[in-house]
Amino acid sequence: MEDDSGASFPSEIGDEFRTYEDFLDSQIKPLDLYYLQDQEVARQLVELGHKGSSLEREEFETMKAAAEASRLASKSQQKKLANAGKELKDNFLRAMAEREEANRSGEMTSIIFIRDRNSHGQEISGYIDYSHRLKTEDFEPYFSGKKRLLPRPTDLSFYNWKTRVAKYNTSLNYEVITENQSGLLFENKEDRKILNVDPEASPGDSSVRIPVQSDLYVHVVFYDHIPRKP
Repeated sequence: MEDDSGASFPSEIGDEFRTYEDFLDSQIKPLDLYYLQDQEVARQLVELGHKGSSLEREEFETMKAAAEASRLASKSQQKKLANAGKELKDNFLRAMAEREEANRSGEMTSIIFIRDRNSHGQEISGYIDYSHRLKTEDFEPYFSGKKRLLPRPTDLSFYNWKTRVAKYNTSLNYEVITENQSGLLFENKEDRKILNVDPEASPGDSSVRIPVQSDLYVHVVFYDHIPRKP
């Protein structure tokens, strides 16, 4: 068996071999197996020949982990936005598309107010943490028109005007403040800024209120907040 104790190996080795044993096997020559007649012994000789000099098991596992992390990062970067390639015919869908990338990256945390009727014809309304919903469900059906985005009892706030059921929930980005003279407020978890949804008041620091005319809903308002980095 040849002595490769001075050999070095490229970082791509983590992609090329599934296991350390696969790597060891790649270093075994047919002639080695002919003389040794035992693959495990051949593997041990390869491992001993490289120990402390080029590629031990721990080093291989480190390279393997780095290769996997790089693959996942690349996959994440290449992931298309849910609105990509969709024909967006309504102002509401276009407004969501304009904000999708920023809400996925955390550069913006938008709250969407929607008032409309559910499948039972009951009027409902609520405030949706757009960034939270993007991270927890597939939005392609919404952008393609197969589904309508509606408030749920699990969103920041939900109200059924027929049954009088009201729900309030903390999300990934906001705490809900209900007991105050200013009405319903949302506190951003990152910069602790308060977002005021009262249409007669200022939405707050680093926030804007943008009503959107839509043929799909009775009433839609976007509240866009740009979190200040600490």
